[in-house]
Amino acid sequence: MHTPAPSSPTTLSVHFTRWLAVGSVLALILLALAWELYLAPLRPGGSWLVLKALPLCIPLAGLLKNRMYTYRWVSLVVWLYFIEGVVRAWSDKAPGNYLAMLEIALCITLFVACTAHVRLRQANARAQALAEVDSQLNTQGPPEA
Repeated sequence: MHTPAPSSPTTLSVHFTRWLAVGSVLALILLALAWELYLAPLRPGGSWLVLKALPLCIPLAGLLKNRMYTYRWVSLVVWLYFIEGVVRAWSDKAPGNYLAMLEIALCITLFVACTAHVRLRQANARAQALAEVDSQLNTQGPPEA
């Protein structure tokens, strides 16, 4: 089986989207913890809303292990955090609304990274399969008449 060279543009794009997705999830976790504990908690001293960071820890292992299924479901789950960001950007006062806007930006980044990663990996797999078929046809030689 032929694997593309690590320096090919497609492979670099796959690596870039992978690390962009991992970085976005880590940034969302850190934002949720800082937001609800220190920066703009609903109650002084922090609130139970800090627990919203826990579900973001679940996909980290799958993203780090490069599991395609994780990228797919994270691109759907991220919209729950996006909705929370939109609601809080509209309803909270500063600095909470600014943190919510940052959450919105991170959610969009995570969604784009996950969807691009899935598309690029599927395109790579398709190209690799076609290359294998082509190489098998070339090694067999022309059909006999």
